[in-house]
Amino acid sequence: MYEMKQQNQAAPMVIKSATFITSAAKAEQFITPTKPMIAVCGKSNVGKSSFINMLANRKKLAKTSSEPGRTRLVNYFDFGEFILADLPGYGFARVSKGEKEKWAKTLDQFFKNKDSIAHVFMLVDARHDPTADDVQMIEFLHYHTIPFTVTLTKADKLSKMKLKEHIKAIAADLYLGEKNLLATSSETGYGKNDVLGKIRSVIDILNTPVELEEDEEEDEVEDKIE
Repeated sequence: MYEMKQQNQAAPMVIKSATFITSAAKAEQFITPTKPMIAVCGKSNVGKSSFINMLANRKKLAKTSSEPGRTRLVNYFDFGEFILADLPGYGFARVSKGEKEKWAKTLDQFFKNKDSIAHVFMLVDARHDPTADDVQMIEFLHYHTIPFTVTLTKADKLSKMKLKEHIKAIAADLYLGEKNLLATSSETGYGKNDVLGKIRSVIDILNTPVELEEDEEEDEVEDKIE
């Protein structure tokens, strides 16, 4: 088994249950989460459903298909401490231009409410170079300052040496540091704890109350006196 571990990673979250909530086809149907929301995005056939099932430790929570491009809706799941939103896959060639535009509009509308999104896991196939759509998605997340982690899927399809090479190459293509990428395999469970550790870190930060430093408090008091 591979031994590339993330540094300073929080202890992995324990998922006790995961259930399907609802699907949304348009912005009016998007839910307003009452707890942190984690989004999962990626090109069609990258393995989003398998990735979600791995996290949930369930085989059929998210429906998988051998035919790319079946996820046309935003699917919401309750993972206990957070809501997971499975977004429509992008970049599938065998759909009409109109269908592609519809998916793009759904994604754009979803990310408009970025304050409700705690973190995004953007999935990329570990075996291949990032596509132009992947690069565009990264640029979109950067532009809108939405926190994200690039997560490589299907790592079990590569040898340890090849995986290391691909991580380095993909990181360079996306102008990211290698430590910003997490490699996973839904077949073997490799990388699952790294992802759950990242989610734990995100939620812990959100739940940490913001406290003013003593110096800042003193400055505020002085401002009021003046």
